[in-house]
Amino acid sequence: MGIADYISYTVNFALIGGLVFFGFRFFAEYHARGKWAKNATSLLAGLGLLTLAGAQMLSPRIAQVLVALSKSRAPVAVLWISNGLLLAGMVAFGIITYTKPLRLWHERKIERELRRERPNIS
Repeated sequence: MGIADYISYTVNFALIGGLVFFGFRFFAEYHARGKWAKNATSLLAGLGLLTLAGAQMLSPRIAQVLVALSKSRAPVAVLWISNGLLLAGMVAFGIITYTKPLRLWHERKIERELRRERPNIS
């Protein structure tokens, strides 16, 4: 193995370590804000899957399969799928962000109408 291989392995393990670090950081943030209960299951499931992926990559048989897959067109397909899912996530975030002010405006309008219907007792 050459120096490029060692650099590649080091960068990959650092990247996975960074993902785990940020996962625990997000878990701590959710816990500190009190919103952790609904997000903790997804976060822990994601960390479990990440750990499973790391364990699978360390086995020799799976490493041979990954080498064979990397020589095919599979990485390009996975990259397209990943980009599509990321764009779908951005679109969903935009829709949620856009509709929330409309919902709040509608709630305020309903409150104003309800106040107008009440008699003024002063």
